[in-house]
Order: sequence, then structure tokens, then C-alpha cells
Amino acid sequence: QVQLVESGGGLVQPGGSLRLSCIASGAINSIYSMGWYRQAPGKQRELVATITNEGTSNYGDSVTGRFTISRENAKNTVYLQMNSLKPEDTAVYYCNTITTQLTIYWGQGTQVTVSS
Repeated sequence: QVQLVESGGGLVQPGGSLRLSCIASGAINSIYSMGWYRQAPGKQRELVATITNEGTSNYGDSVTGRFTISRENAKNTVYLQMNSLKPEDTAVYYCNTITTQLTIYWGQGTQVTVSS
């Protein structure tokens, strides 16, 4: 199994920035892809960004150009740099991983609130 622990959420003003971190532990050698999803109240969970072992990244349409995902494999960590934040980015952000066996794991989530 893989355990995921997120950090870095909080309250930020519109136009501001935050960086989320997610540390993986456990069966880390089985990890193929890591990423971030988010869920706002009353809405479905949606893709934010993912990145594979080879470094191929994919972004949701609403964050392209503003958010950047990166991985530090030596630290088993994935980051999400969020710039130009908007109130509609307010959500719980979940770290996600997919293993080579296509098993999916989720973190507990971290709240991001964008408000003045």
C-alpha cells in the first residue's frame, strides 16, 4: 500500500500563490503517476494535474498556465505550485497516486481557500 500526506493548504487572497506538497510512503516503488485533484462544495472531484514517472504532466483546463506540478523522486514528493489564484480555486485538494498495478490511493486532503 501507499500512504499519502498532503501539506501546504491555507487561506490566500485572490492573485496570490500557494505551494502544496504530498509525501508518499510505503510501496513507493510501485508508483507510476502522482497528482492532484480537488473538490469544491457541491461539486464533483476534478483533475488538477498529474505527472508520471517519466515526467509527463497533464493539467485540467481551468488551471493550465497558472499551476505547475513537479516531482522530487528522491524525496517521494510531488508539489503543486499554484499562482494567480482565484476564488473558484477554493476546494479541498487531494493528492493521488496510481501504481503500476493500476491501484489508486488518495490522501486525506488539504483545504485551499482563496478569499479577500
